Amino acid sequence: MEMTNNARTALVLPGGGARAAYQAGVLTCICEMLPDPTINPFPIVCGTSAGAINAATIACQASNFRAAVETLNDVWRNMRARDVYRSDPLGIATSGARWLSSLMLGWFIRRSPRSLLDNDPLRQMLTRRLDFRNIDRAIADGSLHAVAVSASGYTSGHSISFFQAPSDIEPWARMQRFGSRARLNVEHLMASAAIPFVFPAIRLHREWFGDGSMRQLAPLSPAIHLGAEKVLVIGAGRMSEKTERQRGESYPTLAQVAGHALSSIFLDGLAVDIERMQRINRTLAAIPDEVKQGAGMTLRPIETLVIAPSQRLDHLAAKHAKALPRSVRLLLRGIGAMNKAGGALTSYLLFEQPYTRALIDLGYRDTEARKGEVRAFLGI
Repeated sequence: MEMTNNARTALVLPGGGARAAYQAGVLTCICEMLPDPTINPFPIVCGTSAGAINAATIACQASNFRAAVETLNDVWRNMRARDVYRSDPLGIATSGARWLSSLMLGWFIRRSPRSLLDNDPLRQMLTRRLDFRNIDRAIADGSLHAVAVSASGYTSGHSISFFQAPSDIEPWARMQRFGSRARLNVEHLMASAAIPFVFPAIRLHREWFGDGSMRQLAPLSPAIHLGAEKVLVIGAGRMSEKTERQRGESYPTLAQVAGHALSSIFLDGLAVDIERMQRINRTLAAIPDEVKQGAGMTLRPIETLVIAPSQRLDHLAAKHAKALPRSVRLLLRGIGAMNKAGGALTSYLLFEQPYTRALIDLGYRDTEARKGEVRAFLGI
């Protein structure tokens, strides 16, 4: 069994907090399909938010794809909330006290809290596990072409894709989105994964940055700018869901509002961008080559494969919500996040083994069910 050349195949990993565990399951199934699982089938890797952490893990171990996937599985299968944010009673009480004092005495203390949760444990875990020096080595030996991590600037409102690639790839500038060459490190990942209000913003160079999914108008754009001709997208939520409108009897809880906002940040932009790319591909296919050459059209068709959860992850999270530490449950219960209606918010913050392992297993099953499409896409 052989695999055709995938020199311009990109892997796009969008955000979704704890939902990103699903991506580990998909990649595990793909790894098992490869004729040589040590060879990286995705020379271009782009990630946003929690997807940026997964993308960096692949990039830092691109010389051995199987080892990279095993690392992802080890992290997500053994995930605990305390590995991502302070979940001890003192940490939660301190955070809650800051928010309460700000709301009641903001006129006096004149200092607003930076975030709901302290995610310094995540920084410590990433520092231990990732060796960013390996990115240059992987680019030099040809196992990686480029890697990009996106974050959103709070001052400028721009979506910035920090990328590491060979010198022949130029930075780009489009409406409210830019590509900036950088030597990636832990702070780029912390910035990309800084969920608004939940985790603190990170200062990079001259600006404070937050979660890369915010104001990301074209999530597939970084991969295309880095030279991708084929793009595999591993989503963190159902891409197309047909549901009937229901009557809302009670006023929405804070958790429902927050979950709705996060879903719009993490999911909507990606779905729209994929639909736009598919429409452009159909348009280009209908135009004769001689017409495109005569008009000087530089657009090219991009083959796209999307693998996304086949189940609603908010409902899955609601089943496992009790796995959260008691202090976190108390915090979330107060805003209505510990029931089915508030499951969307919980699904992004539930960094606990029962939930992440269920996501990994779901990702594996969903990919197994589409094995034929994946094989065709990768030319196996």
